[in-house]
Amino acid sequence: MKPCVMNNHTTLPQGKKEQMRQMFNRIAPSYDRLNHIMSMNIDRSWRKRGVDLVCSDMTRRILDLATGTADLAIYLAERMPEVQVVGVDISEAMLQVGAEKVAKAGLSDRVTLTEGDARALPFADASFEVVTVAFGVRNFSELPLCLQEMHRVLCDGGRVMILELSTPKNPLVRWCYELYAFRFLPWIGGLIAHDKPAYRYLPASIKAFHKPERVVDLMREAGFRAACSESKCLGIAHIYTAQK
Repeated sequence: MKPCVMNNHTTLPQGKKEQMRQMFNRIAPSYDRLNHIMSMNIDRSWRKRGVDLVCSDMTRRILDLATGTADLAIYLAERMPEVQVVGVDISEAMLQVGAEKVAKAGLSDRVTLTEGDARALPFADASFEVVTVAFGVRNFSELPLCLQEMHRVLCDGGRVMILELSTPKNPLVRWCYELYAFRFLPWIGGLIAHDKPAYRYLPASIKAFHKPERVVDLMREAGFRAACSESKCLGIAHIYTAQK
């Protein structure tokens, strides 16, 4: 892997980044437990599908942005024994939980976790063959800049996979989904994580996020080709892929 270098975006506004960092630091201890309860583990099949779309037996270097507690980074390393994974996140508490999981899985030699900002990645151009983001881009400030950074650190022919929740288009499905997200989710978040505001923000951030068509457009504007989206579970989530 090429040596890490800082690019010229190292002095960026901290507003949303700091808010996200503080929120995820608060909920880090209960994050995995809540995720498994709330998703009923369906997200595991989405991650597998996303990885299938962009990784191959020849993949060796992967950057996992918004890695959180390293679920996807660990899955990537376990699935591909030759791969080196670098996980980046803004929350030191999430990364601490992730580092413990990486060590427990015996993957500390192949999974590296580091604190960083998706708007200013501390890596040289063309450092990775694949970039992944699972359930993180809706929390990125300046998404176009983040996409440009993903494009920059990918080698020619490299691929990006973004897995993100979305608002279903079907009115009935949307009603059921929003009932769950805006009523049940904050309640269980308050019960287990003792942080209702965080679990009010999370569904609100999904509702406020770009429509899938706009995400694809932004990927193209960032320089990616063959950008497309794949709807999962009646539009509850989308997998976005593209190539440099």
